[in-house]
Amino acid sequence: MSKEKPIVENEETTETPVRKKEDSLEAYKEETAEASDQPKKRHSNASVDPAKFNWDEFEKAADYGAPKEEVEKEYDNTFSKVIENEVVEGTVTAMTKREVMVNIGYKSEGVISINEFRYNPDLKVGDKVDVYVESVEDRNGKLIVSHKKACSLKSWDRVNEAFDKGEIVKGYIKCRTKGGMIVDVFGIEAFLPGSQIDVKPIRDYDIFVNKTMEFKVVKINHEFRNVVLSHKTLIEAELEAQKAQIISKLEKGQVLEGTVKNITSYGVFVDLGGVDGLIHITDLSWGRINNPEEVVKLDQKINVVILDFDEEKKRIALGLKQLTPHPWDSLSADLKVGDKVKGKVVVIMDYGAFVEIQPGIEGLIHVSEMSWSSHLRSAQDFLKLGDEVEAQVLTLDREEHKMSLGMKQLKADPWATIMDKYPVGSKHTAIVRNFTNFGVFVELEEGVDGLVHISDLSWTKKIKHPSEFTALGDKLDVIVLEIDKDNRRLSLGHKQLEENPWDTFETIFTVGSVHNGTIVSFNEKGATVALEYGIEGFAPAKGLVKEDGTTAKAEEKLDFKVIEFNKGAKKIVLSHSRIAEDKKREANGEKPVAEAKASESENTKKAVKKVKANVEKTTLGDISELADLKKEMDKEAKAEKAENTEKAENKEEKAE
Repeated sequence: MSKEKPIVENEETTETPVRKKEDSLEAYKEETAEASDQPKKRHSNASVDPAKFNWDEFEKAADYGAPKEEVEKEYDNTFSKVIENEVVEGTVTAMTKREVMVNIGYKSEGVISINEFRYNPDLKVGDKVDVYVESVEDRNGKLIVSHKKACSLKSWDRVNEAFDKGEIVKGYIKCRTKGGMIVDVFGIEAFLPGSQIDVKPIRDYDIFVNKTMEFKVVKINHEFRNVVLSHKTLIEAELEAQKAQIISKLEKGQVLEGTVKNITSYGVFVDLGGVDGLIHITDLSWGRINNPEEVVKLDQKINVVILDFDEEKKRIALGLKQLTPHPWDSLSADLKVGDKVKGKVVVIMDYGAFVEIQPGIEGLIHVSEMSWSSHLRSAQDFLKLGDEVEAQVLTLDREEHKMSLGMKQLKADPWATIMDKYPVGSKHTAIVRNFTNFGVFVELEEGVDGLVHISDLSWTKKIKHPSEFTALGDKLDVIVLEIDKDNRRLSLGHKQLEENPWDTFETIFTVGSVHNGTIVSFNEKGATVALEYGIEGFAPAKGLVKEDGTTAKAEEKLDFKVIEFNKGAKKIVLSHSRIAEDKKREANGEKPVAEAKASESENTKKAVKKVKANVEKTTLGDISELADLKKEMDKEAKAEKAENTEKAENKEEKAE
């Protein structure tokens, strides 16, 4: 392969016009065209040694008519200025099944996947489209553009502009979602809440799918790029003028026709032709209702009366029951106190029940009027909702629309014949109803209650609380002790059904007698001891010391000596220590403590008897004899006490 010889200029060369920097490309072309018309001398291809070849001169050759840098600059100016990360407009130059070529006036064309134009099936060559410049030149020198990103950015700008200016936009409802609809606005998926579709509640969302509607952008979250739309605001704006016009013509007492728009637990909303009014549940019917649907249905056309309205807040209070006469106006004039009526329980509370005797007319049966029982309970114990009852009219106020009823009045008062049915001394079986600290309330029959005092429950047991003896609901045999008819009180007893065992115990548990017992419990003062025949005695702490000096313990069985017996107080005092002490006294020839006290008690009784006998015979002049007798008795008592003290001291000395 032969080496290419460099071309060099002859000495005779034609000057090429040099273009100034400020000249245009067109001027430059004209000048070069004129120069080309003139005869031009060809360059000779003289052979030059490559080592001596002037490359700088070659690059500055007059063929370009100007320096190369200026020519390149002018060449670059023929193309559009393209900036990355911006949206520009381009022209579709070619299309294939997979790609679309777009010319944006740059050195190369951008290639975009045809999938980005799915929304535009009619796309053709020559159409103008927006593209987003991702990169002017990638690693391969290609221009990278995206139509999808351009649409997204442009759409986001349009949405923000619509939000800022409050413009109305059109959107295509694509599908239903939780709580609302998904709407396509400028290629962006926006959310339309269900509450913002219409002013009235929507029962079927599916009817809006695949529809194009007008909306207003009400909220934009720039962080997450969420857009919230509303169609309701457009309707409200239209209705606002209608509302003002309608409300200005309203008058209290005016009757209008409306359509039931919505039903809630507290009332019914009625569309009056552009403005809504509320019928409260209490204004639907004169009678009591639990649910407004008992009276009206959705989309039902009804006549209503205007009760009140607020022009500023645009609130209208409506009534339905006011279109019919008040039930109390139709109440029979013959109805009076003492008459019997029938009705249904419509409301029940703890304190009583409301009975509807006819629609809109109710009477209250207080719990105290349901039974002759003096122990008031809850009304639910006697009645329940829906019960058909018969009652007597107790009070009647036609002006205030109030009526009180009674059920117990239809039954005979058991206290009217209480003396005959439950005479004093009669025995009966009652049911335990309640406890107190002082006794048990029992029910002989409905309306007849009595009290069994805690002291009248048992002859032998010491009961701290009635619950220790019986339980609620138990049957208890009682005897009538006393009747107070005026105050409706019965005094009852249970222990009186048996003979008083203390009359017998008095002969068994004599002072000084010894009995075997079991220690049941302890307290600060001593211990309770269970004795035979089911009775209990009390042993002081000092009486629990055994012969070996130790103290008796619980559940321990020991012999106890009776040191005191009180029939009236049902009290038996015991001592274990006294047994050993009395044995020692007997060994020393002394009387046991019990006998000594008994002897002392006998002497005292004799002295008292003597004093009483003298007092009966005494006159004002014999008062001095009484004083002498008292001195003598005191002297004897002191002598006996001194003797006992001396004996005790001698006993202690001997023991030492």
